[in-house]
Amino acid sequence: MEDGATIRIRRHGNPNGPRLALSHGNGLAIDGYVTFWKLFCDRYDVLLFDIRNHGQNPYHGPDGHNWSRFVSDAEAIYEGICSRWGRKPTAGIFHSLSAVIAIGQAVEVGPRWDLMVLFDPPLPPPKGHSLYVPYVEEQEELSRRSVRRIERFKDPLELAERLRRNPRFSRWRPEAYEAVARATLRPTSDGDYELCCPRELEARIYATSPTLGLWEKIPKLSVPVKLVCADLATRDESIVCLLGRALHEEFGIGYEMVTGAGHFLQLEQPERCAQAVERFLKEMSFGNGPDGSAAENA
Repeated sequence: MEDGATIRIRRHGNPNGPRLALSHGNGLAIDGYVTFWKLFCDRYDVLLFDIRNHGQNPYHGPDGHNWSRFVSDAEAIYEGICSRWGRKPTAGIFHSLSAVIAIGQAVEVGPRWDLMVLFDPPLPPPKGHSLYVPYVEEQEELSRRSVRRIERFKDPLELAERLRRNPRFSRWRPEAYEAVARATLRPTSDGDYELCCPRELEARIYATSPTLGLWEKIPKLSVPVKLVCADLATRDESIVCLLGRALHEEFGIGYEMVTGAGHFLQLEQPERCAQAVERFLKEMSFGNGPDGSAAENA
């Protein structure tokens, strides 16, 4: 990155297939979503990356851990992918934090990914919007929860068990708890494990998200986008699903609701989420090139 931070991009799947780039939500790591993204590996060229100070990336300190830097990171990541593996049409498949970053990149810098599937993006509505106050209250509560997180564990299975007992994560697939725990912890010099993303930095992102001002820029989106969102019936868990519906109704963005899913829908219903992605790719003729690569007009 411009400030010397390292972002590790990993390649899985079929290198000759259509290309997908995937990333994750705040405090998480894309390796924790393995039950979701592995479903694409037979056919697709699957590129994974974590947001700075998350997952496999070396910790780089707090100074660059902010929304503006995340967007500039997204540019460097995109150019790094093209430089390392060549340019070809690429679909961005992003959840929560990374979905908002992708919107910021698209409206503030310009279109990069040829199409985007955005899972439950917590895009802040503007002041005066009916969802603004509930959004701010929820982000403040998430920030408070984050700074109370336990930072160190004797073993990833300890965190996995805590996640399993948390009612907020009760819909997760059984295998997701350990996958997320291992992806979001790193070993310490004294044999313990600590959070890859420090809890204060996770909290900072929640606390600063209401100031982004991206909602009003949505008309500048010039790439095909589909929102895949949590069930509206789960809104007692989070209001983010209401934001997705509002974006659909106010701006006409493509929208699909995953019945019975909460905000962590890819960890809860990976097959149905993958099917939602496939439907959009098929609708956009993405991946139907004569050589099996992504269609140029995707």
